[in-house]
Amino acid sequence: MQQRVMSAIAALVLTVACARENLPVARIHHPDGVVEVAVEVVSTSEALARGLMYRTELADGRGMLFVFPEESDHRFWMKNTLIPLDMIFIAADGTIVGIHRDATPLSTAPVGVGRPSRYVLEVPGGWAARTGVAPGQRVDLPARGSS
Repeated sequence: MQQRVMSAIAALVLTVACARENLPVARIHHPDGVVEVAVEVVSTSEALARGLMYRTELADGRGMLFVFPEESDHRFWMKNTLIPLDMIFIAADGTIVGIHRDATPLSTAPVGVGRPSRYVLEVPGGWAARTGVAPGQRVDLPARGSS
């Protein structure tokens, strides 16, 4: 019960913060309800290549949504990325096909889940576990961005 109250308070705080920042929101549906994350949407080759490099923090409830032109077995690396990230790989139909948890900062090892995805949502390391986000869940994504 206490966790649900805390989740409701966190969702309210996130909603107010998103309204101030005007960021689009991705909504992840799981058995206990909906988890929202405010996202920066990137789809240009330059923004896709830069991602979250050089950032020193990423707040809970915030993330970056990578929008690719096609479904593929997308792979990332953490070179020049200073913070641990969870990478949530999402198919074109909005289904989470895999999660790479707590990617190691500054690593050049390829990160992927071995399944085709059209979108990748990067969030702070540990966020997926804290919120109960898991493969097979459905994600409502904001409209394609232009950054």
